[in-house]
Amino acid sequence: MSDTFSLWGIVSAIGILTGLGVGFGALLGAVSERFKGDEHPLVDQIDALLPQTQCGQCGYPGCRPYAEAVNKGDALNKCPPGGEATIHALADLLGREPEPLDGEVPSEANVAYIREAECIGCTKCIQACPVDAIIGAAKQMHTVIEDECTGCDLCVDPCPVDCIDMLPRSTPLGQWQPVVLPTGVIASDRTPATRGPDVTPI
Repeated sequence: MSDTFSLWGIVSAIGILTGLGVGFGALLGAVSERFKGDEHPLVDQIDALLPQTQCGQCGYPGCRPYAEAVNKGDALNKCPPGGEATIHALADLLGREPEPLDGEVPSEANVAYIREAECIGCTKCIQACPVDAIIGAAKQMHTVIEDECTGCDLCVDPCPVDCIDMLPRSTPLGQWQPVVLPTGVIASDRTPATRGPDVTPI
């Protein structure tokens, strides 16, 4: 009798746990369907073609919102940092006709530089930077991380002391540069005075 009762208890416990698992699984499935975000692979592809400067020159607060607008039919030619190359890439992706650029392409790649001696540490440039390329603290000197700066110049206008300049970008540190050595110099071209002491063999 006790063996039958214990077997029945095990079976009922398994049944209850199975029912709970199925119930929670169905609940999680319903919740995920209800709150699932909009998935737009095409928007991801459009966004990948944009320069990610987050500069707002297109009239949108960043590259992703502009990509969503382009996916809905907005013009392809509103990105000056991307230039003609981006317009043609977007046109090829979407099967649309390219249009002339609406704006001017920067003549050279610029980056923000803070004249640190004049910086008052107001943090307004930090708040304006869309890519977090400026570091500093309140009432402390700020500086720009050149490799992170996209040259959008959104930090220039908010600066109350006008200590930010947009200057040509220098060569990135990670880019290989040839080492130029004086010509005609070899390792043995040393004067006797610079050579080590002569050692007489024993």
